[in-house]
Amino acid sequence: MNAPWLLPVVISLAALAMGLTLGYLFRQMQLSRELKGRRAEAERIMEAANSKVRELELSARDEALKLRNEAEAAASRRRTELGNEEERLQKRRADLDDRLDKLEKRDQTLSRRQSALDKRSNELEEKYTETLAELVKVSGMSREDAKDQLLKEVEREARTDMVRVIHQIEEEARVEGERRARGLIADAIQRVASEHVAEVTTSNVPLPSDDMKGRIIGRNGRNIRAFEQAAGVDVIVDDTPEAVTISSFDSVRREVARRSMERLVLDGRIHPANIEKIVVQTREDVDRLIAEEGERAAFDAGVPGLKQEITKKLGRLKFRTSYGQNQLAHAVEVAQLASVIASELGADVGVSKMGGLLHDLGKAMDHDVEGTHALLGAEFCRRHGVPEIVVNAIASHHHEVEQESVEAVIVESADAISGARPGARREGLEEYLKRVRALEDVANSFEGVAESYALQAGREIRVIVRPEDIDDLAATRLARTVAKKIEEGMNYPGQIKVTVIRETRSVDYAK
Repeated sequence: MNAPWLLPVVISLAALAMGLTLGYLFRQMQLSRELKGRRAEAERIMEAANSKVRELELSARDEALKLRNEAEAAASRRRTELGNEEERLQKRRADLDDRLDKLEKRDQTLSRRQSALDKRSNELEEKYTETLAELVKVSGMSREDAKDQLLKEVEREARTDMVRVIHQIEEEARVEGERRARGLIADAIQRVASEHVAEVTTSNVPLPSDDMKGRIIGRNGRNIRAFEQAAGVDVIVDDTPEAVTISSFDSVRREVARRSMERLVLDGRIHPANIEKIVVQTREDVDRLIAEEGERAAFDAGVPGLKQEITKKLGRLKFRTSYGQNQLAHAVEVAQLASVIASELGADVGVSKMGGLLHDLGKAMDHDVEGTHALLGAEFCRRHGVPEIVVNAIASHHHEVEQESVEAVIVESADAISGARPGARREGLEEYLKRVRALEDVANSFEGVAESYALQAGREIRVIVRPEDIDDLAATRLARTVAKKIEEGMNYPGQIKVTVIRETRSVDYAK
């Protein structure tokens, strides 16, 4: 029964079986290749891991070896140090043993000497007792009676000798004290000798030509009036060739005016606005100069460590005089004299120098506040940390308070020496300065007065008032009131011109 469809079916089944077989074989070959690749990759990874392990083992072995070597080296150093320390201890023990042996030998020697001394003392005591008994037997007096009589005789002779010696010492001390005091003062003056130039009240400003005088005066005198008002001085333009004279009793104002005039002449722009600007700038320069002079004076006197506030006040004494004697130079001289005297007497040189330098510091402020210059200076120094012993020396140098130390006495003495030596002071100038200062004080005592300047050697007083406080009518009345008070309270030759200046200025800015 051969069917015609059976053969194709068989062929198809055989082909299918063969395809399946070939596919299975192909898949098996593919899997075998993948397995081999994975096995190779695994072997490579294992090899890399083994290599890393070997490297780590080698590194660990090296590190362990290094640590072992370091530990062995440290142990070796420690053994060496311990050996050295043990050697030092042994040497010190040997030294101590030697010292102990020497001390024991010395103690034995001292013991033998003490025994010998005790034996000698006992022998002397026996000798003394025997001799005393013989003396009592010979004199017929008891031991107590002899002792009393001997003591009375010795006391009488001692008192006589003591009185004689005391009188002799007192006389020698008096003569020697006077001699040394004179010598000390002379030596101090000689070692600190300095020259004093009498202060003047005028300064000359040289000019490049006489044509400059006309520019200084200005049209209708406006420039010279502006300068005198801004600086508070009197400008004298006379026949002196190529020079103008600035006059003022106040040396600070005069110095400001002199420097300002020199700058104006050099600048060439002389008009009221520039004059005021230059005067303000120059006043600031003079303030810096005052600070520098104070520091220089402290350095010259050998007094370091002063606060800046004190040196600034001290520098103002550069422009203060007393009977023609410059007060800053006087302060330095007093400090140097006090230093010499203190060193000779064995006192505190530092305290004496500081007290001498600052003793007249109050004169730099006594125009502004009430009180004597000694107390003002002492209070100022106390506020700025000056030691109390120095403050007392300042306050007591005119006996306004009690002197509490020998340094205060030294400061007073040095001040007297500096002021009393020949050529140091001049009476006339001081009286003139007091008069012109009193003239300004009279004007400044009125309400509404901003500033006042004494000019023309005290023949004129210019009073500048605050325009918001004083009107034109009140200014007229003020001139008469000031003049009347000057007439009632001051003695002066001739007449004094009182000028009241009221100036209103309006200022605005274009923006």
